[in-house]
Amino acid sequence: MKSNQGLFSLLFILCTTLLFAQPKPTDVVTGSVTGVVIDADLNQPIPYATIVISKSNGETLTGGITNDDGVFEIKKIPEGIYTLKVQFIGYEAFERDLKIDRQHREHDMGKLNLSPVAAELDAVNIVAERTTIEQKIDRKVINVGKDLTTAGASAADIMNNIPSVNLDQQSGALTLRGNSNVQVMVDGKLSNIPPDQLLKQLPSNSIKKIELITNPSAKYNPDGMSGIINIVLHKNVNIGFNGDVSAGLAYEKNPQFNSGLNLNYRNGKFNLYSNYSNTIAKRANYGTIFREGDNSTQFFDMLNDQNSHLLKVGLDVYLNDKNTISVFTSQNSFKGEPGGTINIVYEDDATRNLLQDFGADMDNYSQQYNFDYKLDFEKEGHNIEFEADYNTFDADEDTYFDFTGATQLSDYEDFVNTKRDRTTLNLDYVNPLSDSEKLELGLQAILFNTDIGYSSTGQSFNSSGNLIPTPNTQFDYSRDIYSAYVTYGKSYKKWSYQAGVRAEQVNVAADTNSVRAFTNDYFELYPSAYVTFNPSEKNQYQVSYSRRIDRPGVGQVNPIREWSSPLVTEYGNVNLRPQFTNSIEANYTRSFEKGSITAGVFYRIIDDLINQAVYVDRFNLDRMVLTNDNFDATTAYGFEVSSNYKPLEWWSINASFDLFNQTQMGITESLDPNIENPTTADITQNTKEIENTMYNIRMINNFTATKQLTFTAFAMFRGPGKGIQFSNKSMFMTNIGARYSIFEGKGTVSLNYNDIFNTMKARFTATNPYTLQGQFNWESNTFYVGFNYRFGDSKFRAKKRKSREDNVKDDSGMF
Repeated sequence: MKSNQGLFSLLFILCTTLLFAQPKPTDVVTGSVTGVVIDADLNQPIPYATIVISKSNGETLTGGITNDDGVFEIKKIPEGIYTLKVQFIGYEAFERDLKIDRQHREHDMGKLNLSPVAAELDAVNIVAERTTIEQKIDRKVINVGKDLTTAGASAADIMNNIPSVNLDQQSGALTLRGNSNVQVMVDGKLSNIPPDQLLKQLPSNSIKKIELITNPSAKYNPDGMSGIINIVLHKNVNIGFNGDVSAGLAYEKNPQFNSGLNLNYRNGKFNLYSNYSNTIAKRANYGTIFREGDNSTQFFDMLNDQNSHLLKVGLDVYLNDKNTISVFTSQNSFKGEPGGTINIVYEDDATRNLLQDFGADMDNYSQQYNFDYKLDFEKEGHNIEFEADYNTFDADEDTYFDFTGATQLSDYEDFVNTKRDRTTLNLDYVNPLSDSEKLELGLQAILFNTDIGYSSTGQSFNSSGNLIPTPNTQFDYSRDIYSAYVTYGKSYKKWSYQAGVRAEQVNVAADTNSVRAFTNDYFELYPSAYVTFNPSEKNQYQVSYSRRIDRPGVGQVNPIREWSSPLVTEYGNVNLRPQFTNSIEANYTRSFEKGSITAGVFYRIIDDLINQAVYVDRFNLDRMVLTNDNFDATTAYGFEVSSNYKPLEWWSINASFDLFNQTQMGITESLDPNIENPTTADITQNTKEIENTMYNIRMINNFTATKQLTFTAFAMFRGPGKGIQFSNKSMFMTNIGARYSIFEGKGTVSLNYNDIFNTMKARFTATNPYTLQGQFNWESNTFYVGFNYRFGDSKFRAKKRKSREDNVKDDSGMF
């Protein structure tokens, strides 16, 4: 730990030096400008209006904001000819020329009158009609339009419509570029709520944009081989009392209901907000698996009854134009009651038939408490920010299993209690060293702990193959991460670059009362680099590199049984090590009159690959045991292209194609099906290597019929894929929808018919450890109706403050 203390001390000294360093004297002529910004209609001052002083080429030189009396003063303006611009949300921008030389050092602009725009912004969520895609220096940004929000009531319903993203409707697993090692954030913050649960709780119309950060810089935590999916939610920038209410219902075999209410009050000093959403849904899942070796068929029939409530309350306090404090808390309650039957029928031997009836009560409650303080210095963009975030998660799961038929096992129940908490401390410092240079420094500590208690009324096999009572098990796991980062960026003419490194010390400790304890401490460096070339306004080239890590999740190292069916059991592997990824990618963006196109390629080198291992159960040769293990280095590569195009005034298209390839390695065991009474000596083990190539094609068409009425048509094709155990067949989906604006544009009614040809089925085959084929179905052929109404109070014009849409803290929005 001495090395950590030295590293932190060095960074502290560096931050302190930068914070208190004084600029050197200069002989350059400087001047100042003062004035007062007035509402032209009310003849009252406008506090916190934005003042921007820019060069002749449009580049921002400096700026400031007005105080509570509408007064501004900007000092130390270098000699030159500039444009002074005053802007404030809800008003027309004001511009005036400004000249600084030896004869014109001080300028008093007097009263600058701003005129209100013709249409008052009285809605919380100003949503574009169509979705657009932008390629930025370190991320692809999908600006979510109304065409996507009609896909369904929740964020989960629109994820498969996003380029490079897939959501498994059965397991809830989210993948980016064909890989599930991805972090999911909301407004730049991790949550203790499991991602599959969180996505079903977030209302789709609350989403402003989705950021795919595939090669994050050193500023970000390096977790996740595929990168980060950051869901950015709408933020209210209006003064006064504003809000919106929404509700949606999807139905095929069972109802799935989602609703939300957002309220916000904002004035010059305070922003108080509260957001609430709930989900009440039943989701059916059913399918079959046929095993050739014993001529058996497994029939699955499952139903999950879920309801959840998510509440967030927050307050932003703008102490003055330099100091901001933000606090919020979110509270989430979830209850699930999954259940169903698994019926195994042996065509050649009915005495072996087995029926498993199962059900569960699953409750979890999570809490998040966040504090943020930001100090802005005199220089534009120069700031330091401290954030403390505390998350807790408490879950109880009671599951019963009843058996009918030939089996050694009697009915039993499992009881699992999970408690985990995470504390995150961030200190970030940003210093624009010049108009073309920026330095960023930061420290972070993430303290994570989870306790899992397991007990059962059932039995298990011991080493002799005899049935004994299942032992009670307690699994305690902690992972503390201490890190520091530095990044430096510079622009020169048409080029810009950024380079950085993150240093990280990780301490892992785990213990159980039935399996040996283990630790894993390691120190790593994670460099990153970006280069961008803009030869013209319509062309942009980018190349980037980053090193990332996939730490084994709690479930992957937890030795307690994760789940079980009559023929499959899954356990964690306490010896699992992290896997590391070196990733490089290149992107090209071309803008043209009616749209844009972005194309990119990426290549990854993966060390200590984590993948699936499939074993034959030594105590019951009809059963499989699933776990994870580490394997040799492997590679992955891919190609992506996406485009926005508007061929006609009433017709717009979003289309994308992505292809991913990865060489996967894993362990599989098998039994020769020709042996009548196999023993453990007949088990064959292979280290399997699979070349998996997957591709996806998506297209969204938007048609404007009238000012109030628009139509949407969406199609997706997902190509076949291979895994260590299964080969998945292709699937296809088509959705159609309509939106109608009511109540003078404040309300929207949406109708959508999803998977109109009922083609979304998970079909698969396997050869190891058993030859089988199967298919699973879920409620994809749904009809959806949604309603959203926005309301606002714009009478507090005199108290309006500057728009913080671009600078507001990520937590100032919903959830």
